[in-house]
Amino acid sequence: MTWVIDAAHSQATFSVRHLMITTVKGQFKIISGQLHIDEQNPANSWVEAEADVASIDTRDANRDAHLRSPDFFDAEQFPKITFKSTKVERVSGEDFKVTCDLTMHGVTKQVTLDGEYTGQIKDTYGNLRAGMSAKATINRKDFGLNWNVALESGGVMVSEHVKIEIDLSTINKAETTEAAANA
Repeated sequence: MTWVIDAAHSQATFSVRHLMITTVKGQFKIISGQLHIDEQNPANSWVEAEADVASIDTRDANRDAHLRSPDFFDAEQFPKITFKSTKVERVSGEDFKVTCDLTMHGVTKQVTLDGEYTGQIKDTYGNLRAGMSAKATINRKDFGLNWNVALESGGVMVSEHVKIEIDLSTINKAETTEAAANA
């Protein structure tokens, strides 16, 4: 089955160490994409998604503006972060490894996420929904996000390692198309 991401009920979040002692969390408020789930043969499953870099939100307007600037994401030149799976494999039960080409800041790297398929349900409007989540840790410098400041006490302002968490609510594309046709 092919599914579309319900952005209103999904999120793509990240967290990174700040000043070596605290964690700053953020999200991309605009995400979209679709995926195909083959429960019988997960290797036939795939996902394609993107996040709008300008939608970054860390609850601090000045920091968000800096993250959109050429020092970090350079949202004007690289407006999207894209995710395209290259391999899906069942680990056990509802746990999966999803290998993808992750592109941000004009750089594409292969990343493997630990994923969990959380099931399907009919919502109150009769739409068939599926849920899934995935996590990974990346090194931001692998994607050319190199800005930093050395601290007098040692260490740096922003850690290289970024934790990514994705929680998706999806709607079955065939049912959405059929519902629209019958409206």
